[in-house]
Amino acid sequence: MPEAPIDEPVASAPVSGRATVGAAAWPPAELVAAAVDALRNPGLVVIAGAPGTGRSTVLKRLGEAFRGAVFAGGALAMLRGVPALALSRAVRVRLPSHDAPLLAEAVRSRVRHGLLLIDDLQWADPLTVAALPAIAEHCRIVVTLRTPHRLPGDAEAALRGAATLWLNMPAMPAGAAAALVRQIAPSAPTAVVADLVRRAGGVPLAVTTLARHVAQGGTPRDSGPDLDKGLAYAVAGALADLTRPARTAMAALGLLGRPVTASVLGEGLAELTATGLVELTDGVAAPVSPYTAEVAAGLLEPAERAALHRRLATLVPPREAARHLAAAGAPAEAYQVAVRAAAAAESSGDRAELLLLACDLPGVDAEPQVRVAAARAALAAGRPGSCLRVIDPATTDPVAAVLRGEALLQQGNAPAAAAAVAAVPDDAAADVLGGRDRIRLLSMLTTDPAGAVARAEELLKVHGDAPTHPGLRAAVAAVRAGTRQPGWEYGLASAASAAGQAGDALAARWSAWLLVETLTADARLAEASQAAAAAAAACAGDLAYSWQTRFVAAQLWCDALRGEEIDEVVRRAGDLTDRTLPAVARGYAVAAASLAEADGGLLAPARARLEALTNRPAATAPALDWVAREAAWLDGQPDQATVPSADPAPPLVDGLRRITARWAAYDAGVTGDALPAGDAALPPVVATLEAWKSPDRFAEAAAAWRTLARREEVRCLLARGLLEETADRAVPPLLEAERLAEEAGLVVLLGRARRALRRHSIRRDIRGRRAGDELTDRERDVLRLVANGEPTRRIAGQLGISRETVETHIRSGMRKLGARTRTEAAALAIEELG
Repeated sequence: MPEAPIDEPVASAPVSGRATVGAAAWPPAELVAAAVDALRNPGLVVIAGAPGTGRSTVLKRLGEAFRGAVFAGGALAMLRGVPALALSRAVRVRLPSHDAPLLAEAVRSRVRHGLLLIDDLQWADPLTVAALPAIAEHCRIVVTLRTPHRLPGDAEAALRGAATLWLNMPAMPAGAAAALVRQIAPSAPTAVVADLVRRAGGVPLAVTTLARHVAQGGTPRDSGPDLDKGLAYAVAGALADLTRPARTAMAALGLLGRPVTASVLGEGLAELTATGLVELTDGVAAPVSPYTAEVAAGLLEPAERAALHRRLATLVPPREAARHLAAAGAPAEAYQVAVRAAAAAESSGDRAELLLLACDLPGVDAEPQVRVAAARAALAAGRPGSCLRVIDPATTDPVAAVLRGEALLQQGNAPAAAAAVAAVPDDAAADVLGGRDRIRLLSMLTTDPAGAVARAEELLKVHGDAPTHPGLRAAVAAVRAGTRQPGWEYGLASAASAAGQAGDALAARWSAWLLVETLTADARLAEASQAAAAAAAACAGDLAYSWQTRFVAAQLWCDALRGEEIDEVVRRAGDLTDRTLPAVARGYAVAAASLAEADGGLLAPARARLEALTNRPAATAPALDWVAREAAWLDGQPDQATVPSADPAPPLVDGLRRITARWAAYDAGVTGDALPAGDAALPPVVATLEAWKSPDRFAEAAAAWRTLARREEVRCLLARGLLEETADRAVPPLLEAERLAEEAGLVVLLGRARRALRRHSIRRDIRGRRAGDELTDRERDVLRLVANGEPTRRIAGQLGISRETVETHIRSGMRKLGARTRTEAAALAIEELG
């Protein structure tokens, strides 16, 4: 028999119904190629897989690639009892329906050297299944078989024995799935794309359906089993072919929402793993597609779902059992379990979650002591809003009033915090009095710093020096830090340490946060960065996510101000802003990423990032305001940064916006005395602003910034070179500014230094773009994503390539563009592409 008239399919050729995304296509070309190779001679190819994995797409591609007659048919679920229906639909004639050999001969005589395609064999009648091995002896056949199915065990065994090739549809790789989501929903945030890909679990139809939902304004989280009737029907049909234990096990995975040990799922697990719906690794079972598991859970009747939740509550740890009991309609039991689990919780994050659950259960009146414990845990975890939710505003309990005042203080509402504790009596317990006096003192610090100093001294006479109450000790240290009394750093650090040893996590974290902010305000950026990193690590161990992200964002802000490792700042800050963050953490992360991007030449992305941020708490508003002005100045728009803001700001930020305003005035042609430095200005700021009167003093100013902020040292050297008229005095500082800016990747300042040098006819041999070395399309794609602030792992996921390949493309792009950093390479690529 001659070789099959079939063409090799081209992976990049568009085919109707097939997902094609850049260089990544579905189904995999190698799978189709394997089927093509098997069909060079007569035989049976079986394409098996779960609903939505692309079995029918493979079948269609094989039919389109075949250069002969194609006979395509399929079984129907509603007519699965009709003999030979699938084969009759394929050959378009009535066939014998009483004898398998006669049926096989009738089909063979019509198909001959053609290709027979049968879709959805799981719904075929026994006669059709029995005839296929005999037909395959003379004809080329491809069938699709959904798993799970209801074919008898011996029928599947016979198919496997007759099959030339049995192909199981693989899961769609995460990178290809992410690329498909980006094609359907281009504006979807990276975190949403990642969540969608996880839920779809490599099922292309689920990826497409969820992505369309997101493109229409929904989220992966609000998409249930009814999201797409076709997909849900296909999944439900497959699950219906499972035995009851297997369906229950799949539904349990949907309700749990996580992988689980095999013993929890019982006897149905074996069937789920055999059908490919569940993967079992080291005794832990996980659904291949979480969406399929959610559909299984959604198919349960309310009574069945409640019963399964109750059963799961007996099999999982107490912290999860409480939620299952609540879902089962047993809030009283859930309350008791949550409270007991909270008492045994090892982290403040877990404790807060459990106690807040106990307070929010419908129909349960949480005990006052539980509400107090929940409020305290919420504060320790960095969730003041949750604390306020569980404490009655009209409470007369002194303990609850102090907690409410603390939450208001953490939110920045000092007057309301002081009012909340106004009724706490002087004869309250010692720790309550300490908390009350702490809130009053810190509230006074925001409105009357001088009065706060005197009040702190009075409190020390009452509570002792140092106070035994950790929170009050931290507040006294805060007052001394606010007025920069000698030894304030040690006071805050020792207060944090003492609070930690006393088990007062809130006071410890608050003291550490104040230490970081005060060091940053005083331009002690390296120390602040180190302190923030240490505090973030401690919070991570206690699952205090809100506090942890605050410290991480503050660390990145310090690093951005220093003007060093800007690529790393952009990468980490961009990754951080993809997550759900407290407003303060998001503000500092956006400020850090935007400043680093602007310094690296990515001015449009930097300004777009700033404009997209709507919630700007008072703590981060000055930093964001200055970064916006700085980015405008770097972008050649000095008019937007000429006049400094009148809003109060910490010393460093206030000084930086004065410096930026002075630069903007210079660029706009405004001459005259330097803008006033202000009473509380830092020495490097004073030196810089005063140097505008006498350029000789810029060397002194640059030296003052040398160990603090590289970018400001460069600006001082640049200013001196620009203000000097003779080459012998202007060129040396400009050369030094060029060297430092190039080392740090400060692309905009580097360009300005080189333009100034050219005015003095200094044209050194500097690294530039290699002639005739153009960027490839993939290098352009990678650098575009770098310009968008995407880290390596997400670039790899979106493009469907490895991290190593991403880094190779970045290095190649840097080499071709003559860039020192990835941020500079991205900026140059964006400039080139327009």
